[in-house]
Amino acid sequence: MFRRRPVGLSILPAMIIGSTVLLASCAAQVRVAGPAVYVPPPPPAAVIDEGPAVVVRVRVAPPPLPVYEQPACPIVGWIWIPGYWAWGSDGYYWVPGTWVAPPRIGVLWTPGYWGFVGGAYVWHAGYWGPHVGFYGGVNYGFGYTGVGFAGGRWVGSSFAYNRSVTNVTNIHVTNVYNETVINNVNVTRVSYNGGADGTRAVPNAVERMAQREAHLQPTPIQRRHIEEAERNPALSAKANRGRPPIAATARPAAFNAAGVVRARGANPALEDAARRRGERNGQLNARAASRADFANRQGEARLHANSRPLHPNAAHRQHKKPREEREHEKQR
Repeated sequence: MFRRRPVGLSILPAMIIGSTVLLASCAAQVRVAGPAVYVPPPPPAAVIDEGPAVVVRVRVAPPPLPVYEQPACPIVGWIWIPGYWAWGSDGYYWVPGTWVAPPRIGVLWTPGYWGFVGGAYVWHAGYWGPHVGFYGGVNYGFGYTGVGFAGGRWVGSSFAYNRSVTNVTNIHVTNVYNETVINNVNVTRVSYNGGADGTRAVPNAVERMAQREAHLQPTPIQRRHIEEAERNPALSAKANRGRPPIAATARPAAFNAAGVVRARGANPALEDAARRRGERNGQLNARAASRADFANRQGEARLHANSRPLHPNAAHRQHKKPREEREHEKQR
């Protein structure tokens, strides 16, 4: 009669030895990357989600996208962020397109988009990621044709620009190429997906994969750019009738600086008002800082005054007897 030997006990030492060898070989293959040429600002913390975050639902369709020219790229390595209609307390307002420094090497911007779902227009916020995800098939222009991004690509640690769709005429760029962008769909100015008149695009395999990747939220300067746009009444769709006086800027949150571009057909007087509003905001901020600085200096002056030594005769004056008491002493 044969005894059955326990399975796995005799081969356990061999498995341990094999695992040790495998781990050693893996550790030997670890490589350390060399220093990067382009060093952007420190990135915010990565947030892994299943797609763009939904932030607002409204019943009114956004206006068509305005027609405008792209300002020249101010700094090598910056990436174009297209303009779009956002929703605020006074309805839709235009967030101007602008050039922005990416939060880290190798990431691209997926624009936000409006999608008609369940009888409402839902906003899906944009994000940074390794690949461009789904943005509703909206043709924002300048390389954002509705699918992917044809305005540039990463080549190692440097960003290369496609001259055929991006304006890089005023800076010395060595990483450039010319690639014709062919649109396979009719180019329209519709600014949302779905509904009766929206785009009919659905996510493809690459865009679905991009939605499952690690994403980075908009940078602080991007958020400030949006806040400045909401505070500027001239960018409200009610005021500019869909033709914003500041359609794009060369730098984020710089609404009264060089490189500002207005939409085609925009009212010049409205543009002047928008610029004056930006100047007033800047002056108010400067005045507030000046008042705070003056108050601080006054507080320091009072503090120093209270800490000064008393006058030599002050102690004598403080202890001087009243007149009635002195006269009474004389009479005695």
